[in-house]
Amino acid sequence: MHISIFRYRTNKPAPRAKIMLDHNLLTFLLAGEKTVHFAGAQVTVKPHQFVMLAAGNCLMSEKMVAAYQEYHSILITFDPKLLKDFFERHAVLLTKRNNLSDSPPFLVFGKDAFLVNFTQSLDVMLTGEGPIHPELQKVKLEELFLYLAIRYPAQIQQIRNMKVEADDELIVRQAVTSHIDSNLTVEELAFLCNMSLSSFKRKFARIYGNSPNRWLLEKRMERAAKMLRQDNRKASEIYYELGYENLSSFIQSFKQIYGITPKQYQLTN
Repeated sequence: MHISIFRYRTNKPAPRAKIMLDHNLLTFLLAGEKTVHFAGAQVTVKPHQFVMLAAGNCLMSEKMVAAYQEYHSILITFDPKLLKDFFERHAVLLTKRNNLSDSPPFLVFGKDAFLVNFTQSLDVMLTGEGPIHPELQKVKLEELFLYLAIRYPAQIQQIRNMKVEADDELIVRQAVTSHIDSNLTVEELAFLCNMSLSSFKRKFARIYGNSPNRWLLEKRMERAAKMLRQDNRKASEIYYELGYENLSSFIQSFKQIYGITPKQYQLTN
């Protein structure tokens, strides 16, 4: 069963990319931030945390932050069968299994003292010449799972059911509601749902009675109008937050829905 431990380091921010994970993935952040979007959820991970991602389609971006000059992480990919094998061999450590149908496709853990040292041990092993021996990789993953099972029993239960199969309609609804305030494109939403663009648009229209582009535009402009009206913020202060790269594009979209500019909207409301 596959296990691979390796380092990823860059001093250039990575744009949001479509990722097809064939195996589960553990990311131990040492510097920077990682943001991951799944169909029904999204998560941002920082250096005091590590995240376990289920196999499947996701959007992933990495960035440096002011305190760091690079993005630096240690990654472990592993076959989901390893988890099943672990649960079978260590059933005595695990509490009664609950209904976990709502488990997200990821789990985030804060790094306590043990996990900080565990991350450092991986860093030391990867500093040496050549890859980590396969048997040692198995030992390290087993060590991590055992610690999580003992220290975080509730979370380890969720790991059993991280990837939940759902029907197409539920997947589309989850993707839309989870990312309504994000600047994801319709193409990216279709990818998260593991659908072709045409299939996604067809299913979306059947559920919402509108095209995804128009529906998302209306919802985002409703949010913009609320910011302009209730928070009394300027268009120049909110366009980037709403996913626009420049002010003129945001104003054009706002006029498309409301027929007037954001400034005119504020003066009349």
